[in-house]
Amino acid sequence: MVNGLLFDDCCSAGLVIFLTTVTSLEVKQENMRHLCNDTLVTLVNGQFPGPAVEATEGDTVIVHLVNESPYGITIHWHGVKQRLSCWDDGAGMITQCPIQPNTTFTYRFNVTGQEGTLWWHAHVSILRATLHGIIIIRPKSGSYPFQKPHMDIPVIIGEWWQRDLMKVDKNFSNGGHFSDNPAGATINGKLGDLYNCSGFVEDNFVLNVEQGKTYMLRLVNAVLFSEYYFKVAGHKFTVVGADANYVKPYTTDVVAVAPGETIDVLMVADAPPCRYYMVALANQPPAPDPQIPVFMSRGVVQYNNAPINVGGNCTKEALMPEMPDQHDTLASFYFHGNLSGLPSNPLLAQIQGHVDEHLYIALGKGSICKGNKPSCKRGGSDESIEVAYMNNVSFHLPEKMSILEARQNTKANGAFMGVQDLPSQPPRSFNFTDPALIPVVPGGKLEELEATRKATTMRRFAHNAVVEVVFQSTATMQSDSNPMHLHGHDFFVLAQGHGNYNPARDVSGYNLVDPALKNTVQVPRLGWAAIRFVADNPGAWFMHCHFEFHIAMGMATVFEVANGPTLDETLPPPPSDLPKCTNMKE
Repeated sequence: MVNGLLFDDCCSAGLVIFLTTVTSLEVKQENMRHLCNDTLVTLVNGQFPGPAVEATEGDTVIVHLVNESPYGITIHWHGVKQRLSCWDDGAGMITQCPIQPNTTFTYRFNVTGQEGTLWWHAHVSILRATLHGIIIIRPKSGSYPFQKPHMDIPVIIGEWWQRDLMKVDKNFSNGGHFSDNPAGATINGKLGDLYNCSGFVEDNFVLNVEQGKTYMLRLVNAVLFSEYYFKVAGHKFTVVGADANYVKPYTTDVVAVAPGETIDVLMVADAPPCRYYMVALANQPPAPDPQIPVFMSRGVVQYNNAPINVGGNCTKEALMPEMPDQHDTLASFYFHGNLSGLPSNPLLAQIQGHVDEHLYIALGKGSICKGNKPSCKRGGSDESIEVAYMNNVSFHLPEKMSILEARQNTKANGAFMGVQDLPSQPPRSFNFTDPALIPVVPGGKLEELEATRKATTMRRFAHNAVVEVVFQSTATMQSDSNPMHLHGHDFFVLAQGHGNYNPARDVSGYNLVDPALKNTVQVPRLGWAAIRFVADNPGAWFMHCHFEFHIAMGMATVFEVANGPTLDETLPPPPSDLPKCTNMKE
């Protein structure tokens, strides 16, 4: 029994067959006390973060979810490829209807061909703020393409909210409220000693280490809003994995991890045996972007044989690392630019050849007119609502049936009511990264570019098609980076750059030799990123920004992948207990 999860090992004919079963995950509301306040939060098994799901490559994972909360819930197994199990992806209204209060649903999927760190989280509304946990997939052989660490440690960066999360979600769906912010940042659920009220100091997460040993820190960014910088004073990291894919090891003293990303690093306990702060600091664009409070949490790395009394090389306080400036987004750009993969991936040769589909997707914010009026005042007027978009289309979730069910129930042409094609490029070309577009003011430079429409959008790809997507971050209303996440597939990150993407200049710089393989790409602030993937997993797969306010405001679409010619390339029918959309509650 590990963190409330039961693991069974079975032996047959001298071979060990691993069947990972999770007897029950219970979702319910409970009060938790932080910052001198009791807050009613939605939790799994009463834990924040939720329990770890641990498996071995090749295992089948069975999760029996019991929903005792007042909300419809789905759980997304972030980064699990869900090969021929799209029904279990857990994207609300994309692959399934929510699991209604006082009902249950069983998720079943395997983790064949995946090793490393992933995570799970709620995918209905903003509830993933407290409904999340780590997924650890260990190699079946027990060995890694690097020195095996003595111990691995989950490090989940999160946020503590004291607001009604459903109201926050509604606020962002209706145009956004920048006063809706968390109360603080957390490391493994601990706010740390930077936070106190009435003289009561919050607990730190404490990692006890032994001199000379190597620790794998499995970093997960589970927050709603911000990319984080992570450092441990007096120590360096060797980056060895990202999004459950191995990378070419490289050394750094700072890690940048965006919402949705996971990063695996090795840390050798080779400093003098003292106490050292580990720090997670949120970054954000500088003004004129809307500014939010500075969020930082710190834990403690403590050597087992550290002297009780101050002496030698140790100071009274734990040593604090020098952090990047919160507005320094270049540190993220260079960190992600240093990620490269292993050149042995069998799909690499395929993406090096002919590309079947090209998409150029501008990511930004615009506005729609209230009351579905054809025209209105913009520039911050009360007549319009801010939305987020891909190519000036703000995604609208279906309300009566999930997209995957509609796909399954339609005729062979795959068309169904209410879904439109996502445009292959923006409706008009302009200087996407012009900082003059950021301020939202009447009559400003942005106003003529704001017009956006709402629709349920999709792009359909033939089975085994090679798809290239170039994401262009923009300065429209803000200059955020955009952590873009694709369900059901990993993709190769070929290149990134600042400014406007120019194929005549930038294609020649693509890394087609050893690109990093990811499920989430951090599209730089006022820049772009190019990815390629093979559409070889049939189903309907959500593609969206992992900033919660961006997805709530519509920065999303669906990639539909057709069935292949054989039975083992065809999505099976839905499970018999798939939740229905009847009697849905908010």
